[in-house]
Amino acid sequence: MIKRQKSKGGATKVTFALPIEDAPAQTSVVGDFNNWDPMATPMKKRSNGTRSASVEIGQGEVVAFRYLADGGHWFNEAETDIDDAGNSQLAA
Repeated sequence: MIKRQKSKGGATKVTFALPIEDAPAQTSVVGDFNNWDPMATPMKKRSNGTRSASVEIGQGEVVAFRYLADGGHWFNEAETDIDDAGNSQLAA
């Protein structure tokens, strides 16, 4: 699930959330917004039964991203379009 919320300065706060059963303990969101750094945006366990992480994306930006889980397992967000490179795509 992806939640968007406008923040100050026109940026959009994007929260990525996955059910615990779909997101192993070491899962991160990796994409254009963090230079594809697997350590930059780890997903944290929440009391509502999900793992989530948030980033800010500039107004009008379109970013590519994927989830990276334990063991080098990459997967896409089901709620997004897929770009030509096979990544999930999100518009702010």
